[in-house]
Amino acid sequence: METKEIQKLIDFIAQSGLDEVNIETNDLKIKVKRYGSGPTPVSTTSSFAAPAPAPVAAQPVEPSPAAAAPAPVEAAPAADNLITIKSPMIGTFYRAASPESPAFSNVGDAITPGQTVCVIEAMKLFNEIESEVSGKIVKILVENATPVEFDQPLFLVEPA
Repeated sequence: METKEIQKLIDFIAQSGLDEVNIETNDLKIKVKRYGSGPTPVSTTSSFAAPAPAPVAAQPVEPSPAAAAPAPVEAAPAADNLITIKSPMIGTFYRAASPESPAFSNVGDAITPGQTVCVIEAMKLFNEIESEVSGKIVKILVENATPVEFDQPLFLVEPA
């Protein structure tokens, strides 16, 4: 089963009313279990020597009003001079460390190299994504608590 097929399956299960699904083949075993409004854990085991990483989708958690408030949209400068910050992995994109915490970055914020701009949850691990550029965030391209793919654009930054 390929990563995209697993992601489609997780998305389908998330939209359905099912609380638990078990799928088992000769090469792969997937168990998806929903726990209330928290993240959906996914456990996979494979008989391959080097299993491919499986994406983890989270149930949307009700964000706090500060995290849910859309960032003010500014007129974006010409797209030819913007730098794109892309996702380094498959996972779930979060703008803040927790629903109660303020967002790491908002439209109009100045960022510097090494500054955390978001976190991506993959396999129950929260990975801080740091900026490699300095500049001003002009657009956030992903909604909070949504799945992202490898190399998917997350932010547009006007370089300083």
